[in-house]
Amino acid sequence: MTWAIWVTGLPGSGKTVIAEKVRNILEERGIVDAKVLELDEIRKFITPKPSYSEEERDIVYSSLVYMAKLLVESGKLVIIDATANRRNYREKARENIRNFAEVYVKCSLDTCMEREGRRKAEYAPIGIYEKAKEEGATVPGVNVPYEEPVNPEVVVDSEKMSVEECAEKVVEFVMMQYEKFK
Repeated sequence: MTWAIWVTGLPGSGKTVIAEKVRNILEERGIVDAKVLELDEIRKFITPKPSYSEEERDIVYSSLVYMAKLLVESGKLVIIDATANRRNYREKARENIRNFAEVYVKCSLDTCMEREGRRKAEYAPIGIYEKAKEEGATVPGVNVPYEEPVNPEVVVDSEKMSVEECAEKVVEFVMMQYEKFK
């Protein structure tokens, strides 16, 4: 069975470390064909000098959904690591990708801001919450809304749970789905 899960939450909530940990746990359990699509990495190819405008976000998220759809159709297990501040971006994936699930990484804005200030992400922009103070900034949860999922299949609270606990909860869901369709 192939599937896609979208790991969503505010910047700094822990999406990337959780997505990577999920992939690592799946590999340890013999599921080696999982691919993480990290939007911050992909964005560098689609929009090398991002403006983060609504129009640009529409293009970037549509491209991401299409990539995930193609990978699922070709037999890959896909973990999407992307904020997707608008619910409609994630709903587009739900409409177009068979066996889709949404994972919401719940975390307060204050904690996200504190974490983001010290993270060493390879692709994520640095200092986004500082940039939120600039005129015209479009930081989800600060200058533009972050629309929480309405009915996510999995919710993890990264303030109360460790990365390992969050990832295990996601893997538990994935394995239940995997067994159903095997």
